[in-house]
Amino acid sequence: EALHQEAVDRDLLALRLSQNPALPLRDATEVRHAAALGWSLDVNRATAADWGRLPGCGREQVDLLLRLQKGGVQLSGPEDLRAVLELDAALLASWLPLLSFRWYGEPPAPAGPVPVAVNLASARDLAALPELTAERCARLLRERARGSFRDLADLRDRLGLPPAVVERWIARAVSYTHLRAH
Repeated sequence: EALHQEAVDRDLLALRLSQNPALPLRDATEVRHAAALGWSLDVNRATAADWGRLPGCGREQVDLLLRLQKGGVQLSGPEDLRAVLELDAALLASWLPLLSFRWYGEPPAPAGPVPVAVNLASARDLAALPELTAERCARLLRERARGSFRDLADLRDRLGLPPAVVERWIARAVSYTHLRAH
């Protein structure tokens, strides 16, 4: 009977989606059903409406993702998305059936495991970030003195970083926890 109910729920969702393709999905079950129906979300090309369909994806998260996308930053996998949005593991797992991580161009080299707290780190500690030249480091310190970086998109915008550099920094400096001054 559970399999029959699952099929009925999937068919009902298919009908609702055919009537309203922008329908927000309510929960992980609807996400799974939508994926089974062939729906997907290309993380590196998704629109605000696409992100807004995912249960638990808030306006601030959508804004951050779109600002990064507009700046040319791509996410290479679920861990990048988790790091950028500081997602709970269960919420990320609920979205995974719909997510596709297509890469447009050359993928970034893997980053090292130790995050750098860019709003707190010394110039010496900041040197651990890939491609942080002396000039970029000086600019980072000047910008940080004006005010803490809100998120990775703010950091990218204020430092004028190329997308490839930001992509290499995602696992190293993107977490809001590591960006926020405590």
